[in-house]
Amino acid sequence: MSEPHPDTVAPDPEPAEEARTARTAVTVFPLLVLAAGVAGYLLPGTFKPLAPDVPYLLGVVMFCMGLTLTPPDFASVARRPWAVVLGIVAHYVIMPGAGWVIAHALQLPPELAVGVILVGCAPSGTASNVMAFLAKGDVALSVAVASVSTLIAPIVTPLLVLWLAGSYLPIDAGTMVLDIVKTVLLPVVLGVLARMFAKRLVAKALPVLPWASALVIAVIVAIVVAGSADKIAAAGGIVFLAVVLHNGFGLGLGYLAGKLGRLDDKARRALAFEVGMQNSGLAATLATTHFSPLAALPSAVFSLWHNVSGAIVAAWLARRPLRDGADR
Repeated sequence: MSEPHPDTVAPDPEPAEEARTARTAVTVFPLLVLAAGVAGYLLPGTFKPLAPDVPYLLGVVMFCMGLTLTPPDFASVARRPWAVVLGIVAHYVIMPGAGWVIAHALQLPPELAVGVILVGCAPSGTASNVMAFLAKGDVALSVAVASVSTLIAPIVTPLLVLWLAGSYLPIDAGTMVLDIVKTVLLPVVLGVLARMFAKRLVAKALPVLPWASALVIAVIVAIVVAGSADKIAAAGGIVFLAVVLHNGFGLGLGYLAGKLGRLDDKARRALAFEVGMQNSGLAATLATTHFSPLAALPSAVFSLWHNVSGAIVAAWLARRPLRDGADR
């Protein structure tokens, strides 16, 4: 699910403060999401009526992401097109493919299969930037891949879902394109414009944006869980297994893609998180809107798990020395 895109992860004169903020974020966020999931499960009557508001809540999160983007983020795409293209291709090949394979291998029922595949077809999760920072990876590359994968999602995500999940349930790709434009692309563009024309005001708001986004995402998770609360006991175990496998394949194969692309170790670490972490908020929104609350359950579980696994992998990588240059 889509998580806060902390502006604090970019290079800054106060790296120690950045590190403390990032570590706090990756510690608190999974706990917040877990608490929201429990609340949704125990109090479904409170959150279930809010289901129609999920697209608007996601729009708030994506607007916050847009506020954190700067011209250097986009300039980095032009400076290193090969690395960015490799990250985008790896993301939109590995995760959708892994989702399809896992859905078939576990023989998931149609709604859960579509939910797993939909998570795989979503753009990068913005918390990946924090993980890349903590892992001593290439944060500029991480931001560039996350931004571009989000901007092209209105076209790529519906086509992939139609291709890979169309055999499970009917897919209205055209409507899905419009929904992603309205809930993702438009809010991000508005956020970028707001930062350009209201720099001082946005600068004051930047420190609270990650936490505002985290709270909104937690509400989305509570709503999604509430919608399928009566089915979680039966489906929870297999969904968790699917999510753990999906995320694990993404992290490992993302790093391998960077290695095969002869990128340096910092870039490989960034690609591991850009491939393995998904905008599960978007996936949950699309699943709720186009399919069913049960189809959104994999997105809710992914939102929790990829932050936990990402923090663990980032801590492990941070303790490993960086290798200079790419393997020959």
